[in-house]
Amino acid sequence: MQLEIVTPDESLFEGTVRRVQLPGKEGRFGILDNHAPIVSTLVKGKIKVEIKGGDVKHFEIDGGVVEVNNNKVIVLAEK
Repeated sequence: MQLEIVTPDESLFEGTVRRVQLPGKEGRFGILDNHAPIVSTLVKGKIKVEIKGGDVKHFEIDGGVVEVNNNKVIVLAEK
C-alpha cells in the first residue's frame, strides 16, 4: 500500500509499505494492505512504518488526521 506522511512544513515520508501503526485517541492501531476506508484523528505519539523489504522507520508527531482509501494512506500530521 502507498503511504504519505506530511506536516505543514514538509513531507516526512512517501513510499510503499507493508504496515503502519498509528497513535489513535483510543490507543494504537494498525493498517495493512486492503484496509477498509477510514478517517481517524491521531494524538501525540510515534508512527511506526514497516517498509517493504524489512526496514522500519519511526516518526514522532504531535497529533493529526489519517485517511485510508483504495490502499492509500495519507497522514496529515502536526509536528
